Amino acid sequence: MKKFFPFCFLFFIIPLIPYAQFDNNWEQKVDPIVLKKSKSETNTEFIIVMEEQAELSKTNTLKTKEEKGLFVYKTLVEIATRTQKEVIQILRNKNALFQSYWVANVIWVNGDISIIQEIAPLSAVKEIIENASYTFPKPIENIESTSESRTIEWGITKTQADKVWALGYTGQGIVIGGDDTGYDWTHPALKKKYRGWNGTSADHNYNWHDAVKSGNGGACGINALAPCDDFGHGTHTMGTMVGDDEAGNQIGMAPGASWIGCRNMDVGNGTFTMYVECFQFFLAPTDLTNSNANPLKSPHVINNSWGCIESEGCNSSNYATMETVIKNLNAAGIVVVSSSGNSGPNCSTIDTPPSIFANSFVVGSTTNSDEISSFSSRGPITIYSCNEVKPDVTAPGTGIRSSYKDGTYTTMSGTSMAGPHVAGLVALIISANPELAGQVDSIENIIRKTATPLTSTENCGSISGSLIPNYTFGHGRIDALAAVNMAVSIKETEKKEFPIQIYPNPCSDYISVEFQNKQANAVLHIYNNMGQLVLDSKIEPFKKINISALSEGVFFYVIETETIHFNGKLVKIK
Repeated sequence: MKKFFPFCFLFFIIPLIPYAQFDNNWEQKVDPIVLKKSKSETNTEFIIVMEEQAELSKTNTLKTKEEKGLFVYKTLVEIATRTQKEVIQILRNKNALFQSYWVANVIWVNGDISIIQEIAPLSAVKEIIENASYTFPKPIENIESTSESRTIEWGITKTQADKVWALGYTGQGIVIGGDDTGYDWTHPALKKKYRGWNGTSADHNYNWHDAVKSGNGGACGINALAPCDDFGHGTHTMGTMVGDDEAGNQIGMAPGASWIGCRNMDVGNGTFTMYVECFQFFLAPTDLTNSNANPLKSPHVINNSWGCIESEGCNSSNYATMETVIKNLNAAGIVVVSSSGNSGPNCSTIDTPPSIFANSFVVGSTTNSDEISSFSSRGPITIYSCNEVKPDVTAPGTGIRSSYKDGTYTTMSGTSMAGPHVAGLVALIISANPELAGQVDSIENIIRKTATPLTSTENCGSISGSLIPNYTFGHGRIDALAAVNMAVSIKETEKKEFPIQIYPNPCSDYISVEFQNKQANAVLHIYNNMGQLVLDSKIEPFKKINISALSEGVFFYVIETETIHFNGKLVKIK
């Protein structure tokens, strides 16, 4: 699949350097597949991976999702801007088609072997890899297609999500990102949940991105400026996350949450860069011109019901780079949910990205009787270095009825149907305890710890199926009620140990900061919603801080002492 991007024409001729003048050492950095293609094709798609990648461990000391997102975004953009300059200049000199990315420090190129020969020897370049093909695990069966109304679907009641709604937690205030074949945003079960819909009109800026820039495009065409699903798979997964038409079709785990989407497949098939482009959009959503990125508009969780299989062109050369992308999303406070795949029932069938990565939260599929679905891929992971037990958990995935394109409903089976149950659960957890937003490890641990333990007679790898966790069910089938109860109990504990108070909030001209214990050398930093520092102030006992110069709106504060790094939101009013 070829992708086309704007590029610069330089009006002079650059002489080609004869092939024989290059030292053969440059070939060691090039994926053999790319090398073979480039020697026989006029133009070849490939990915330049830069040597320097971001070190983001500082995010472990940051508390809020907003602060993590701003730090990660700024760091990634700075590294890409600084390190890609030389490569980009060469590409422009050669009139090459290219696209720079920062979510991982890489550049997509469509060019000839002379470009590879000139760029590969650069010390700033780590490797050159293939723009491999990706797809979604095809649903095992499509049982029925119907438009009739029903009640709450079995996957919702099995996981006790409906009992969570009764407690008042429906995912309100939480944003879910869908990474799939696209979305029928006008579907009755999805329209009111779309973040871009205000009840009377739609604004797709920051809420939708289409990574399909060329190729078939299906019914959606290419570069669609409004959510569109050329296959139906994405609409089905989103329904399981948030769907509710308020007329009897209660198909979604978190009907109070809102959603944004990105199309990363062209009629069901994508490329490495299309997936990277969507991940980049989710980390810092953009307007419809792909400009003015804003990490404060990123989702809390992303569902990924897709994979990368060898038979369709994927190879291990891009695994490490895709893993870097997912690590960076985690660092930004975003939970990345991944379906385990439909290659079961044998062991070690979790064998494609993104489910092979430790930072992906991997979900297998169960039936309505809590049996493992025969198709659900099992661990352990043997094709890539991952010491974690995968799947992490399982969720309903056999016979799942949900929304489908063109306003219809259909029933499908697959781990693609299981993953969305977990993404919806993440929204329920954070709506119950907003302080968990951005705390990826804590959220994932809550889901693991509260899952209904399930064992198996299968013994995969070195772990007996009779143990918890195991390579068939992971930690078990998710239990939304237990997970939310744990999240609430954590919130109550945190209230008792709250170390700092900043008041009033909302505020107008002055604020005060009060510590539970005496603190020395305390400093307050306030940032606007673009991450720009707008106020710095030393915190002194019994002294108010003047904020009258700030405009109305939401700001983010960081309080630092010798022993504490604390942050949160501050609302400024007149």
